[in-house]
Amino acid sequence: MAKELSSYIENWVPENSKVIDFGCGDGSLLKKLINSKNILGYGVEINDKKINECIKKKVPVIKQDIDMGINEFASSNFDFSIMARSIQCLKNPNLALNRMLKLSKRCVVTLPNLGYWKCRFDLLKGRMPVTPDLPLSWFETENIHLCTIKDFEKLCSDEGIKIQDKVFLSGSGKKSLISSLIPNLFATEGVYLLEKE
Repeated sequence: MAKELSSYIENWVPENSKVIDFGCGDGSLLKKLINSKNILGYGVEINDKKINECIKKKVPVIKQDIDMGINEFASSNFDFSIMARSIQCLKNPNLALNRMLKLSKRCVVTLPNLGYWKCRFDLLKGRMPVTPDLPLSWFETENIHLCTIKDFEKLCSDEGIKIQDKVFLSGSGKKSLISSLIPNLFATEGVYLLEKE
């Protein structure tokens, strides 16, 4: 995970909180939060190789398909949940968002923006986009529900989910004026702090 992205998430996570990270990857973000914010963190991951990396980092992790398993954590009283670069891989992203906000007061969701100008240009050329945030060809990718910034914000509105804060990252993985002013066209990634209205 890019340093800039993880620092935005880190700023939103309260100290000494109980955090669950769905699609935690190699556990780098959770490890950083454990060290910097003294959180009690748990990861959920399906990839065995990434699970092994979590174990090497001493990050508690459970092997679970997010589409199948968010409800299993409903009685755990988490303060905060995270889904970084995973929501577009889910069968039912709307259900996942609502379930996350039932098990925690707030959540962070990050997603690649299919509306980014380079993605649009690839589509105009008749090809599926390949960018640093969408690095795999259409036949290799786990992404099944790609969306734009506008699509995601409409979903939040439709589901009664309040966008508490948001940051838009440019192609360099940093916040920029143009990606903040016209995010649907110039942001490669949206980073959202959400809570239920």
